[in-house]
Amino acid sequence: MYNVSSALYNEVAERLTERVGRNGYFSGSIEVETADAECRFVLSAVVYHRRDAMPEGESEVLSDMVPVWWEFRTVTEEGEVINDFSFGELRKYFGR
Repeated sequence: MYNVSSALYNEVAERLTERVGRNGYFSGSIEVETADAECRFVLSAVVYHRRDAMPEGESEVLSDMVPVWWEFRTVTEEGEVINDFSFGELRKYFGR
């Protein structure tokens, strides 16, 4: 089994945040390469944002997603392998 690291969760969350922007719905995929695997995250989800007030002004931050459908695929030298990806764990990386 391929263990998804916190660094990989963070990378997926960052790329997803960039792709979503201010949209209220996302449907697409994100690809991330690590030293030992090629990963592809496919997602359709409803997107929620929150407003953060800072001294410089307000900003809109991705706060949560409710997945309609998702899959996280990992391919190593051995071919496609199962992984321990958790959408619940990914949610912890939104809005950082």
